[in-house]
Amino acid sequence: MPFAKGMTKVGGRKPGIPNKASIKRQAEVAASGLTPLEYMLKVLRDESAPLPERMDAAKSAAPYIHPKLAAIEHSGKDGGSPIKIEAVMTDDQRAAALLALLAKTKVNPGKTG
Repeated sequence: MPFAKGMTKVGGRKPGIPNKASIKRQAEVAASGLTPLEYMLKVLRDESAPLPERMDAAKSAAPYIHPKLAAIEHSGKDGGSPIKIEAVMTDDQRAAALLALLAKTKVNPGKTG
């Protein structure tokens, strides 16, 4: 049921708080001694399991262990168009930069051993 303008919902369960069914299910999983993630990791680590099964377990478990990085667009000052930065060097410029770096570190590229 929609609320009248200016009115907000009062009471009830706060967002993110599990309901009774979720709490019960989590308790059952914990009591079983093996969570789905633990099972996937067990399959992943089983070197006798077929490689396709291990790969599938790795793909399934990855989002729980390695969160995805958010895409961020960097834009210019005041939200203008994105800044494009290009670093283009010729082979001669790269060689000169490398020699300058080696000179700073007192490494002689002509001598070996």
